[in-house]
Amino acid sequence: MYYIYILTNHSNSVLYVGVTNNLIARLNQHKTQVRNGFAKKYKCYKLVYFENTECVKSAITREKQIKGWTRTKKEDLINSANSQWNDLSASWS
Repeated sequence: MYYIYILTNHSNSVLYVGVTNNLIARLNQHKTQVRNGFAKKYKCYKLVYFENTECVKSAITREKQIKGWTRTKKEDLINSANSQWNDLSASWS
């Protein structure tokens, strides 16, 4: 299983789109700041959207598609599944 996900920061002012085959482990990396990069720099640790697919090529294609969207279109996608922009991983161990 592969996951396409969107993270944001505390104030929801920055969006980060990523892809992984282990969403829980990847979120842990973001939250513990193990890896340098955009998400760490802008403190994007709140999971506000994710979807999954069986195919890695489909996941990468979808990630690129979403990355190419405007901010408004990304917000619409998030709102369609999580209108309160809650951290979907808040209750995960």
